[in-house]
Order: sequence, then C-alpha cells, then structure tokens
Amino acid sequence: MDTQSTYARHIERVWTVEPQQQSENHTVGMVLEPGNWALYDPFLFLAEDWFTEGTFDVHPHRGIETVTYVIEGRLNHYDNRFGEGQLAPGDVQWMTAGRGVIHQEDAAPGEIVHSLQLWVNLQSHNKMTEPRYQNLRGADMPIRHVEGGTVRIFSGSSGGIESNTRNHVPVTMLEIQLEPGAKLIENLPGGYNGFIYILEGSGYFGENRQLGNPKQVLWLGRHKDVAESFLEMTATTKLRALLYAGQPVEEPVAAYGPFVMNTQAQIKQAFEDYASGKFGQ
Repeated sequence: MDTQSTYARHIERVWTVEPQQQSENHTVGMVLEPGNWALYDPFLFLAEDWFTEGTFDVHPHRGIETVTYVIEGRLNHYDNRFGEGQLAPGDVQWMTAGRGVIHQEDAAPGEIVHSLQLWVNLQSHNKMTEPRYQNLRGADMPIRHVEGGTVRIFSGSSGGIESNTRNHVPVTMLEIQLEPGAKLIENLPGGYNGFIYILEGSGYFGENRQLGNPKQVLWLGRHKDVAESFLEMTATTKLRALLYAGQPVEEPVAAYGPFVMNTQAQIKQAFEDYASGKFGQ
C-alpha cells in the first residue's frame, strides 16, 4: 500500500443541477441525490433550496449533521434545545442532531431564502451523541488570501490555515472566490471524497482541466490508499464555488425521513423515541 505519495486530483464526473418547483413557496435542486450512500460517503445528500416563510414546519432529526449555507436572504432558526437565531448571507449553521433534536428553519418574513443544505453522516459510535450547534458567521471565518482570490474556511483547513469548527467526521468546507485568470492549488487528504459546486462563473478544474460552469457539480477522483492529494483550478471568469470534502464513514446506512441510522431497528426506535417525547418538547 502506498501511504506516502501525493497525487493530483482529476474530475471524475460532472453533472448540472436542475431546480424543480415543489410548491408555490419552494423550489429545490438536488446537488447530491439521496440514496447514493457508498458513492458520496460521508455525504448523504445536498439540496439547493429557494423558499419563503412557512415552507418548513418544525421537525426532528437523529443520527446526522446538517450544514446549512445561506446564499441569499435571512434564515430564522428555532430548536428545542438552544433557542433561536438568524443566519445572514454567507453564514453557515453546523448542526449535530446526534441522539435527537427538534428544530425549524424558515425564511424571515417577506424574504426569499436561497440556501444549500448538506447532510453529513455520523459514525455509529456518534449516532447518539449530544446535539450541538455551531453558528459559523462568514465574517468571522479564517480567510486564506491568494493572488487574485480568497478562500473562506468554514471547516478543515486551506494553505495551512485552519478553522476551529468541531467535526465528528473530518470535513473540509471552503468558499472559493477567484478573479478571472487566478489560480488555486488546494491540498486535501488523499482518501477524502469530495466535490465542487459552482455558484457563479467558470473555470478549469483538476489534472484533466475539466471546464466547470454555474450550477455544475464536479466530483473529484479519489485514491483511498494515497495519503495526500492536491486539486488545481483556474478561473476563466469571476468564480464563486464551494468545495466540500470528507472522510468516508464506511458503515451501513438506514435512512427514513429525518432519521439516518445503521439499521432499520434503530430507525424504528427513533420514531418511537420521538413519539414518546424523548427528543424533548
């Protein structure tokens, strides 16, 4: 096994997100479709949402982390453990549901919220961990400055600069902004699964110089037995993109509605616990 080499990441697959109107108040584009548990591990799915007040009711979660990035609008948040708050454009909320939380995310009155919500799987020994919230204000996040651009570090590290975001599963989350012609080399652990989602602009990505455009997902190739890797990108127009990468959990997934566990028996128990009030009021 080669555990010392560094390899250049290539773009393995590209697809374009096609938003669909779900209701009068809600449009969604599936960036990562649910059900591809082994392929996307540790990521369960990623949804791009546009919604107004009253779209999402109060609901429970168990066994996952949700990572919500606000692109536009103000997002109000409530939960039964930590109270309430609000996220502005450029902010991220990293919620660890763990053993169980009841919450609601809703658009502020009169606003349309445009957001991305990622579900991250938890290892079996952390499925029932204590819930927690980390409100990651964009203005407070560490920034790596490169020629012609910036990298805002919501989780993990970039160029030797680390965030203090706490992870159960190691995840890198970066907001990348590059001027036309600017280049970036991003180092990643070799075994991480990862992808780029382009919000604005275009560029060339990876060793194979794959062209990427807005609303496209670029899935990174991976060599799980190589310790380190790097990803090259060059902006052709003003670029804004998110890079997500994480260490696979490599465990069975049982998912139903808001609960993600390892077995169907655990899913049944989650519904029973919620119904009996063990998630709190």
